[in-house]
Amino acid sequence: MTADHETDVVVIGAGQAGLSAAYHLRRAGLANETGFVVLDQGKRPGGAWQYRWPSLVVGKVHGIHDLPGMAFGTPDTSRPASEVVSEYFGRFEKTFDLPVHRPVDVTAVRAQGDRLLVETPVETWAARAVVSATGTWDRPFWPHYPGQETFAGRQLHTADYPGAEAFRGRRVVVVGGGTSAVQLLMEIGPVAKSTTWVTRRPPVWRDEEFSEDWGRKAVAKVEQRVREGLPPQSVVSVTDLALTSDVRAAQAAGYLDRKPMFDHLVPEGVVWADGTFAPADIILWATGFRASIDHLAPLHLRSAGGGIRLDGTRVVAEPRLHLVGYGPSASTVGANRAGRAAAQEVRRLLGR
Repeated sequence: MTADHETDVVVIGAGQAGLSAAYHLRRAGLANETGFVVLDQGKRPGGAWQYRWPSLVVGKVHGIHDLPGMAFGTPDTSRPASEVVSEYFGRFEKTFDLPVHRPVDVTAVRAQGDRLLVETPVETWAARAVVSATGTWDRPFWPHYPGQETFAGRQLHTADYPGAEAFRGRRVVVVGGGTSAVQLLMEIGPVAKSTTWVTRRPPVWRDEEFSEDWGRKAVAKVEQRVREGLPPQSVVSVTDLALTSDVRAAQAAGYLDRKPMFDHLVPEGVVWADGTFAPADIILWATGFRASIDHLAPLHLRSAGGGIRLDGTRVVAEPRLHLVGYGPSASTVGANRAGRAAAQEVRRLLGR
């Protein structure tokens, strides 16, 4: 296959990790287009943040880490995070003159001699190295439970959350033990007819504010699995829940009365193994996301453990490829570090 364009490095994705990698490639002196390009599927800057629900305001977010070289600042905490972060990412791209192409949907990455071919529906790029920073947002995870297809009500994932008003007067079952489930229960609880919260494991509460150190410890737990070639857990799944004043109020109101996972669904609701029944009009699956790496399938990177084995950010089976925003770097805490590390390794590969 003949490529339409040639460049040293293709960065796939312009979220936190991709922008961090692009920044450090720029600092290394790589020129726009011939040195590196960034291919992003979003219609505007912001990475996955641009798709977050409007009620997720800046003040409710665990923390938005600064991109390298530009402080996030102290925005109005009452504004939607989707707007504020998108504006911040957009300023970052312009300030550092990053060659971001959008919207571009990368469909495949293939090996061809001494190059990696990055394919899109419109054109192909030949690169000496690829940094894949595609995150998780477009791969929402829907677990399967018996009877799920028989449920007569509505089922949706947090990726499609339309706002609390859609749940007014409804009986809602929220599935999932992460921060998103807690935040959505606190929004839905006051307007719903009833809410039922179910999780596979009891939630672990921490009576402190979320901090960078807290985040780093969660990232370290995920990092170990990636080193072993196992499918990564999400950083969110290993992050304890902050016991804030808002959470305490929601607990007192009964919105966070957690129940163990149900056994199966029926048309009218959910049923536990002991026969206990909870009626439901809506099931909200706050069950997280999986790594968006389908475009890497032609490279056959999966290890025997089911994951992709990494040495830092470098893929062991394909040293010209780096994964950032994958596993431990799928968070604002880990993304900057991963982007910098990937850029440093790519510089060595290029002999710079």
